[in-house]
Amino acid sequence: QVQLVESGGGLVQAGGSLRLSCAASGRTFSSYFMGWFRQAPGKEREFVAAITQSGGVKHYADSVKGRFTISRDNAKNTVYLQMNSLKPEDTAVYYCAAALGPAGLGYASTYAFWGQGTQVTVSS
Repeated sequence: QVQLVESGGGLVQAGGSLRLSCAASGRTFSSYFMGWFRQAPGKEREFVAAITQSGGVKHYADSVKGRFTISRDNAKNTVYLQMNSLKPEDTAVYYCAAALGPAGLGYASTYAFWGQGTQVTVSS
């Protein structure tokens, strides 16, 4: 099991950058596949990015590809989401999540553990 806490959200202007962090508890962080999801008001929870245990393979939603970068530092039990060239449509609550296996990482139901979320607001 793992507990996740997101941080780094805030208000930024369109075209700006923001880095989200997700700090995990426990000693088995490196065994988890990690993902970022987001949910805007009135919208379904949306896959953003995922990363394998050692960070060797990354997956991105088409909407963020080329702008966002997911990374992890297993020594710090932390996963990051670097967000560049932010757009107003990126505005959402961003959630960090942990999964036990490599299949279905683009689906929220795959993930066993979730953080509380952090608000990202991009102004125009």
